[in-house]
Amino acid sequence: MILSQTLALPYPALPAAFNLAAHVLARGAALADRPALELLYPDHTEIWTYAKLQSAVAGVASGLVALGLGPGDRVLMRLGNSPDFPVLFLAAITAGLIPVPTSAMLTGPEVAKLCDLVEPALIVVDAGVALPDVPPCPVLPAAALHEMHALPPHPFALGDPNRLAYIIFTSGTSGRPQAVAHAHRAILGRAMMLQGWYGLTAQDRVLHAGAFNWTYTLGTGLMDPWTVGATALIPAPGTGAEALPALLARSKATMFAAAPGVYRQMLRSPLAPLPHLRHGLSAGEALPQATRDAWFAATNTPIYEAFGMSEISTFISGCPDCAAPAGSTGYAQPGRHVAVLDDAGHPAPIGTSGILAVDRNDPGLFLGYYRDAAATKARFAGDWYLTGDTAQMAVDGAITYLGRRDDMMNAGGFRVSPLEVEGVIATLSGITDCAAIEVEVKQGATIIACVYAANAPLAEDVLRQHADRALARYKQPRAYHHLMQLPRNANGKLNRRALRALFAAPETPL
Repeated sequence: MILSQTLALPYPALPAAFNLAAHVLARGAALADRPALELLYPDHTEIWTYAKLQSAVAGVASGLVALGLGPGDRVLMRLGNSPDFPVLFLAAITAGLIPVPTSAMLTGPEVAKLCDLVEPALIVVDAGVALPDVPPCPVLPAAALHEMHALPPHPFALGDPNRLAYIIFTSGTSGRPQAVAHAHRAILGRAMMLQGWYGLTAQDRVLHAGAFNWTYTLGTGLMDPWTVGATALIPAPGTGAEALPALLARSKATMFAAAPGVYRQMLRSPLAPLPHLRHGLSAGEALPQATRDAWFAATNTPIYEAFGMSEISTFISGCPDCAAPAGSTGYAQPGRHVAVLDDAGHPAPIGTSGILAVDRNDPGLFLGYYRDAAATKARFAGDWYLTGDTAQMAVDGAITYLGRRDDMMNAGGFRVSPLEVEGVIATLSGITDCAAIEVEVKQGATIIACVYAANAPLAEDVLRQHADRALARYKQPRAYHHLMQLPRNANGKLNRRALRALFAAPETPL
C-alpha cells in the first residue's frame, strides 16, 4: 500500500541557485556568539561559536582554492572526529569542490581502492591516519587547515541544486563499499526529519556518538543542528561508550543520538541522572525493544528510532508527535512518498512483506553511485528507488522493518525476519547482543543459527526453551554459537557477512 497521505504533499520547489554549505550556515549569521560546536574532553570543553565556525569554513574554502583546486575537484578526507572534519567538509562545498569523507579506520590498501574510484585532487590527513603507499595526488596535513582560518572569506559557489555536492561511502558490509553521490539539494530533503524524527529546535543541544564519516552523524550530529541554530556536542576523539553518560550530564544535552550498540554498552553500568535530556535518537540498525525499555527505565526518556540508508539518510521514524506503535519502526516522515512493493513492483497487501521503496523524486535521494551507472540503474524501477530492504505496512501506515532482503532467512519454505528472532533471544538474561543468520550445513540444506554475546556460554537447553516459548517452531534457531563480542563496524553496525563466514569455517562446530 502506498502512503497516500504523503502523496498529497508536493515536494517544495528547488531554488534556482543554491549551495548546501550556505544553507547549513545561514542561521548562524544571526547567532555569532552562540555555541555552534562543543568538543567534549574528559576535563574541559572546547567551544566553537557560530562566528568562529563560519570564519573557519570561509577561510579554508579560500585556502583550498589558493592551492589550485577548481570546481568539481574531489577532496579525500582522512580525518577523525575533530572540528577539522566539518570545517573542511563545508569549506569544500562552499568553494564548489567535492568532499569525500572516509573512515579514519581504513588501511592504506583500502584507501588506495577508494582513490582509484574517485580520483581525488587532494587528500587531507590527520597525523597517524593511514594513506596509500603511493598517494595519487598531493597530501595536506590537517594541521595546515588552521593557518587558513584567517584568510579572506570565499563566497559561496551557487548553482543548480541538483549538481554533485559530496560523495560518501557505504559501510561495505556486503563486501564492496559503494560511492554514494549526493546533490546540494540533499540538505533540503533532511528538512523532513526535523519534526518527523527529532522535534529539533534552536534551543537544543545534540550529542552524537558516531564517527563523522557516517551519514547518520554528519547529518544528525552536525548539519541539522546548525541548520536550525542549535548546538552540536561532540565527544573528543577516543571517547568510549562508558564515558558518554558523564558527558551527557555535564554538557546538559537535550538530545542524544547513537546506534543501538552504543545504547547497549552504556546500559551495562548505572547511568548518571540526565535531567536535561528530552529523548534519544537511534538509527543504523534495528533497535531491540529490550534496549528501548532498559533506556527508558534508566533515564525516563524515550528513544525515537529511524530507518535510513546512505542513499537517502532516514525517511521512516517515530518522533515526539508520532510515537511508533510497539514493534514497528515508525511512519514515513511527513512529505516522504514511500511504498512497500511486491516482486512485480505493485503495492503489497497490508500486513505482508515486500520491498521498501522511496519515490525517485525525493529531494534527499542520492544522484547515483559515482561512476557506476549499471549499479545505479539496478536500484530504480519506474517511479521508485528500491532500497533492498524488506518491510510490511499496517493499516494506519506504520512500517515495520524486517531486514535486508539478503538477510531474510528461509525456514522450511517460510521467510523469517532475523529481527523477529533476535528480538526474542535478546530478552534472555545474560545476553548482551545477538544475531540470527541463515547458514548452510550441507549442500542445499540451511538452518537458522543464532550467534550471541554473553560473559559466558549459556546452556543450550536454556536457549532452546526460551526460543520455544516465544517463537513458532520454524522460526527457532537450530544452532547457537557464543562469542564474547559480535563483529560490528566502526559505527556499531552488525556485520552479518562476517558471522556467516564464521559458520562457514571448517573448524566451527554446529
